[in-house]
Amino acid sequence: MNTKTLVSLSLLIGIGTALHAVIPGIFLGMKPDMMLTMMFLGIMLFPAKKNVLLVGLLTGVISGLTTQFPGGFLPNLIDKPVTAFVFYGLFLLTRKYSRSILGAIVLTAIGTLVSGAIFLGSASVIVGLPGAFVALFAAVVLPATVVNAGAMFVVYPIINGILKRSSISEAVTSDQLQ
Repeated sequence: MNTKTLVSLSLLIGIGTALHAVIPGIFLGMKPDMMLTMMFLGIMLFPAKKNVLLVGLLTGVISGLTTQFPGGFLPNLIDKPVTAFVFYGLFLLTRKYSRSILGAIVLTAIGTLVSGAIFLGSASVIVGLPGAFVALFAAVVLPATVVNAGAMFVVYPIINGILKRSSISEAVTSDQLQ
């Protein structure tokens, strides 16, 4: 893993942290998880197992530290790494299509749904839910899916444009060869 990759992933996680920290809880302490968009973007830009593990673990820890969900730290530690590898698997299966804006949006939506289901499932087992699973899924996960897909629609073309004009694209290419 080279320094450019680490710096790029750190920037994405930092942006995701800022977004996650400032978004208020919308339903029973739960809030849309904008860190997922940055995690998914990091996986699409640097698709290597070690990068997926790193970004999944870091996103889980930081998301757990900034969550407003009561007892949400452990569910985040479970949710983010598992979601990262599920997303990575889907990304590899659809690599031909996932490099397009539409593919990135669809993968982001699916990844957000998977993350929400894993988070709510693990939270229900570990700490219990403050409401019904279906109500929390409908009130928080579905709107978060729309928000994250919209964010990917805006961010993905910008990041691709930046990569085409910078030396970071060399880091992406060399990381993918390893």
